[in-house]
Amino acid sequence: MSAHTQTVEKGQNTTLLCQESYVCSGTDEAIFECDECRSLQCQRCEEELHQPERLRNHERTRIRPGHVPYCDSCKGANGNIMHASMTGSRQIAAVRCQVCKINLCVECQKRTHAGGNRRKHPVTVYHAGKAQVQEEEEGMDEETKRRKMTEKVVSFLLVDETEEIQVRNEEDFIKKLDCSPDQHLKVVSIFGNTGDGKSHTLNHTFFYGREVFKTSPAQESCTVGVWAAYDPVRKVVVIDTEGLLGATVNLSQRTRLLLKVLAISDLVIYRTRADRLHNDLFKFLGDASEAYLKHFTKELKATTARCGLDVPLSTLGPGVIIFHETVYTKLLGSDHPSEVPEKLIQDRFRKLSCFPEAFSSIHYKGTRTYNPPTDFSGLRRAVEQQLENNTTRSPRQPGVIYKALKALSDRFSGEIPDDQMAHSSFFPDEYFTCSSVCLSCGCGCKKSMNHAKEGVPHESKSRCRYSHQYDNRVYTCKACYERGMEVSVVPKTSASTDSPWLGLAKYAWSGYVIECPNCGVVYRSRQYWFGNQDPVNTVVRTEIEHVWPGTDGFLKDNNNAAQRLLDGMNFMAQSVSELSLGPTKAVTSWLTDQIAPAYWRPNSQILSCKKCNTPFKDNDTKHHCRACGEGFCDGCSSKTRPVPERGWGPAPVRVCDNCYDNRGIQLDVAELPSDEEGGTLIARKVGEAVQNTLGAVVTAMDIPLGLVKDAARPAYWVPDHEILHCHNCRKEFSIKLSKHHCRACGQGFCDECSHDRRAVPSRGWDHPVRVCFNCNKKPGDL
Repeated sequence: MSAHTQTVEKGQNTTLLCQESYVCSGTDEAIFECDECRSLQCQRCEEELHQPERLRNHERTRIRPGHVPYCDSCKGANGNIMHASMTGSRQIAAVRCQVCKINLCVECQKRTHAGGNRRKHPVTVYHAGKAQVQEEEEGMDEETKRRKMTEKVVSFLLVDETEEIQVRNEEDFIKKLDCSPDQHLKVVSIFGNTGDGKSHTLNHTFFYGREVFKTSPAQESCTVGVWAAYDPVRKVVVIDTEGLLGATVNLSQRTRLLLKVLAISDLVIYRTRADRLHNDLFKFLGDASEAYLKHFTKELKATTARCGLDVPLSTLGPGVIIFHETVYTKLLGSDHPSEVPEKLIQDRFRKLSCFPEAFSSIHYKGTRTYNPPTDFSGLRRAVEQQLENNTTRSPRQPGVIYKALKALSDRFSGEIPDDQMAHSSFFPDEYFTCSSVCLSCGCGCKKSMNHAKEGVPHESKSRCRYSHQYDNRVYTCKACYERGMEVSVVPKTSASTDSPWLGLAKYAWSGYVIECPNCGVVYRSRQYWFGNQDPVNTVVRTEIEHVWPGTDGFLKDNNNAAQRLLDGMNFMAQSVSELSLGPTKAVTSWLTDQIAPAYWRPNSQILSCKKCNTPFKDNDTKHHCRACGEGFCDGCSSKTRPVPERGWGPAPVRVCDNCYDNRGIQLDVAELPSDEEGGTLIARKVGEAVQNTLGAVVTAMDIPLGLVKDAARPAYWVPDHEILHCHNCRKEFSIKLSKHHCRACGQGFCDECSHDRRAVPSRGWDHPVRVCFNCNKKPGDL
């Protein structure tokens, strides 16, 4: 038996011969295609073959011009022909095996005839023309066209198990969805316990059974993190989530991730296969509703304003469809046809004291599976009906969806300490609130996560207790408080109206002061010879405040008199040094010339380096070569060797580079030093020894000065030995790079990062003092 295929220019078949050869011996033209017989048949063979009673009901199709049969072996994704027929993935045949008597597409031919003896089977090649393909597309019904639209859909990882978004930006998100940036979409997500078939449900509800979302019969969960895919038929972003009650390490973070997905969704499917609805379902939805209203509503409004979104993000939560599949029990409400299932669900919420107020609607859709597979048609219709309703949740562009998810991920992120967890709720406040704890009383901050990035301070609803370690008392003026104002005051060295030196003198005589901006100086610690009362009993009232990690908080120790004195002395010393620098250099240069050997060039004549011709500045040091006597810079006269011919020996002395290289040249007798010059040479050696000794003495004096600075520094200053680099530019401190403290924050900075001057009244500095670059940018009084 054989079938011969003739072709024309367009590649269409003009004649298909009978493949049965039952009556005609394979020479007649094929008229019919029988699916059950899986062959093309001529008129005579078709009549003879289907005469028996059991073969009369075979489904036969009349062949049109250019016809090519379907593949008889297409098996689809799950390995059966039924699946291929249901999903519309059955392909047109490419060849017919003359031995096996079956039609095969290219893939099936590779799979079944690529090895063994079947490789040698003779085949007949079919040529499918454009006419047939176009005819098939025109003949497709609406359902088949929809299936074809979803054939190329693939899913991608949107957020991993650590809450990290796996798309780089908005453009990458749109590219992976494979949709238009201007397309308005809705978001559908699914929740449920692990192993309840969430991915399988999405595949059959939206993608006609294609495995867009991975499924697996293994015990381990095949969905880790959050996966997304685009349904081009219904114009929705479909999101698959990780199941509840599964084995996981980061349980708290993954549970919080579910609520972020819920917040950006327009419709949520809760999938359950329990024969009876468990309390966990109602508890999950109730806790999710409470957390959504408490934490996400405000953040979604802020995201709308911050990102300048044209489409407002709804503050009302998504709609919910509870998809309940049973096997042995009746569906909810079937015992009482007069009662609506949604009414029974609301009663169940009320009995458990769970109130799903955040959700725009809650619907129940059940199906009872007597024999597999599960019927998803009811769920599909319910989903499509909810997606058509735009009264509460309107479609938006994919860029808006990405921005909302990004904003929620940035706000609610970070690790959740296990010791602070309250496991009585699916979504406890610890998932979404700041994890900072007061160091004094141990209570937690009630602000949202990462609120410090927006400059919002920590806050707690409970009162704090006093701790001597942190001295967390705050003084307020009692007179102002009685007039309805709450004005904070701090003890400090001097009043704001006193000059720095007068303030130090008053401090030495009458002690520290407490000054109110409205009332002036209200207290001096040693105002009288005896009988001075405590300020708490007379002019101030105290409040106990929380001590949050990373905050300097309490400004109690503002006695900076010692540091003020050191700053004043350093300023005076620096001024005297700068004013006397010119005369000192002139006198030093004259004295050096008086004791210099005769062959040395006088300092007044040395204007530039003899070798590199670099001009000398006022602060530059001139060096004489002990061999030739010319003036050089330090770089051109850094080498040393004995110069016995000039009387410098046997110890090495400074010479220039030229004399160091010409060390073999001998001087004439006339150039040898005379007795008078020898005496001058001795004077020069004595002068250098005295200069080196004085330098060592000055260096030794710096050590006790450092001890005095440590003793004088205010309590909020970081100690010098702990400051290794600039707090702003991170440059390492050295002998050439000095440390400076910011009078506001107390951190160590280099001069470039702390050259601004500004009053810091809260620290007791009422006159402009050194502050760092960051503190100077803060608005208001420091």
